[in-house]
This record gives sequence, C-alpha cells and structure tokens, in this order.
Amino acid sequence: MLNFDFYNPTHIAFGEGKIADLNTLVPHNARVLMLYGGGSIHKNGVYDEVKLALGSRLVAEFSGIEPNPTYETLMKAVAEVKAHQIDFLLAVGGGSVIDGTKFVAAAAVFEGDDPWEILEKRGNNVNSALPFGSVLTLPATGSEMNSGAVITRTSIHAKLAFGSRHCFPQFSVLDPVKTYTLPVRQVGNGVVDAFVHVMEQYLTYPVNAPVQDRFAEGILLTLIEEGPKALETPENYEVRANLMWAATMALNGVISTGVPQDWATHMIGHELTALHGLDHAQTLAIILPAMLRVRKEAKREKLLQFADRVWGLRDGDEASRIESAISRMQAFFETMGVKTRLQDYGLGAEHIPALIASLEAHRMTKLGERRDVTPDISRQVLELAI
Repeated sequence: MLNFDFYNPTHIAFGEGKIADLNTLVPHNARVLMLYGGGSIHKNGVYDEVKLALGSRLVAEFSGIEPNPTYETLMKAVAEVKAHQIDFLLAVGGGSVIDGTKFVAAAAVFEGDDPWEILEKRGNNVNSALPFGSVLTLPATGSEMNSGAVITRTSIHAKLAFGSRHCFPQFSVLDPVKTYTLPVRQVGNGVVDAFVHVMEQYLTYPVNAPVQDRFAEGILLTLIEEGPKALETPENYEVRANLMWAATMALNGVISTGVPQDWATHMIGHELTALHGLDHAQTLAIILPAMLRVRKEAKREKLLQFADRVWGLRDGDEASRIESAISRMQAFFETMGVKTRLQDYGLGAEHIPALIASLEAHRMTKLGERRDVTPDISRQVLELAI
C-alpha cells in the first residue's frame, strides 16, 4: 500500500425528510446564496422544503447553473455574492451545481488577478473559500463529499478540474426520495459516472491494498445490481438509497487512499464534452472500454481481478477473461441506456485530430497511473472507440 493522507470533514445527513436538518446545519445568522440549476427543484418540492428549513435567514438565489457548469455563468454568481455580502453558499442540485458552488466559494475570496487561475493552477492557489453546504438531488459525481470540481470555459472550449481542502462541503443532505422523479437519462448517467469513478481508482496495478480493493468491488457490484432496478422501479426507496450512497462512496476519498489512480478516461472525456457537448457520463462510457482494451497489458493483473471478483469469470485463458470482463462492463453501460461508441453520437475519425490537439493544448500528454498515456495512446483509444 502507498503512503496516504486522508482528510474528509463533510457531515452527511442521509435519509427521507433530512432537508429539514438545514435549520440546524446552516448558521442562524448566515446570509445565504442558494444556487441551483434549471428549475427542477421547483417541480419536485425540494425548493419549498429548503426554503421552509432555512426559515427567517436572509436568502438570495442564483439559478441557471448548467449540467457542465461554465466559468461565465459562475462569475455572475460571484458578483451576486459580493453584491449581497453573502457569507454562506447552499448548492441545491446534482454534481454540476455542487461543482459550480465550489468554484464560486473559492473565486469569491480569491486574491489573484483572475479567478480562472484557480483552474489553470488546479486549485493549488486556493488559500480560502466561503463555507457552503449542499442538498443533493442527483447521485452521480460524489461532489457532495469531496473537494474537487470540473468547470468549463465555453469561450476557449476548455474543461478543467481543480481541488482544494478549502472546498469540502461543510455538510451534504442526501434524501433518496428526491431522486424518484429523475429522468431515465440522468439515472443511467449517474450510475455510469459512479462506476467509472471507481474504476479510475481501482483498475490500475496491485499495491497490496485489499481493504480498498474490496470496498471498490463492493461499490461496483452494488451499481451493477441496483442500477437496472432503479430504471424498473423508480420509487423503490431501498434501491435509490443504495445507489445514492454508492455514488457518494465512489469518490469521497476512501477507496483512493494508498492506491495509484488513473483518470486518463476522464481527461479525454472532458475534451469530448468541451468540444462536442456530450454528457459527462456518455464520454466515460465511450472511452473506458477502449482505454482498457488498449492498455490491457499494463492493467492485466487488475483486469483479471476485476473479471474474477466483479463478473465471476474464472474459466478460460487470461485474454478471453479480460475481454469478457470489458465486454460485460460495456453491455452494462448500454443496459443503463448510455451508448458506448463515438458513432452513436454522430462522431467519427474526422473528429479525433481536434480532440488530440485539445489534449495537447491543455497539457494532457502524460496521463494514467504511470503517466504513460501519451497523445498517441489517446489517439489509439479514440480510434478504437469509433
């Protein structure tokens, strides 16, 4: 096992009716800015519950945070924070809203010349942030219990990540009932997103970390078992609860302690979103199967473990077990309604050069757990994903 430094201060309030806990979780004298997305919280009752729980606190609102939150929109929220002397932020929505709120929290008190520097420096220049909490409505990204975020700047077609210990939510409220009305597309995307998050931390190379491996495999098995049930029985509380907690556990730092991490699939996927507007989970479903096939020799030991422990594949030669495991994973993504080929989204070989150029422009030229995923390897992955 590798050395590690684990820190996660986020308080989780989990279960039906927990939005009412905002009354004690948010400071009573706080000047709150509630940030949310396109307005679904008005339809599913979340907005009214949040407002009721916040009581007589001063509450301003900022809506319109996109599924891939943009720098341009978020800087408008920063202006609102300053105009209303806001001292507490409350994200109400999915991972994109929470990601956006993390950026606003850091940018509102950033001491540099341009808050975009936060993204350019990957958050290493964040020395403080406004306190914030979240009410999660879409389980997928794990942003409700980690310190990372991904922000898009549309004007330059860039999608960059940052992280800082100052950007953990103070608390996150997780009520599985609030996920009942999610569209099928978002349910499928959420399951795939969480699955690939686990894979980026688990499917690298062995370092004798059985606790982390077993945790990761348990999350993968839970997603495989519960994901299709969520599509079949949308209002099954136990299914929704298990998926919600699995998505949180997939990226709250527990399974990444003491193990190498990959994230090459995510970096290539970010370019697909920035250039072509694909959903984040769609890009992951396209890239990961191809990535594993191209890099199967470097990942052989963990691929065989994945085949055995997650898919129960123990017969046949190693090559066939590895291919079967990747194929089953790909079929699972399809079962969740997420297509796994570039051509499924109208993209082909002619789009690959621009994607590679964008990776190079963003210095994504040494990716993966061993930093050996070069632009040439990325090109092979994209070509195989057509």
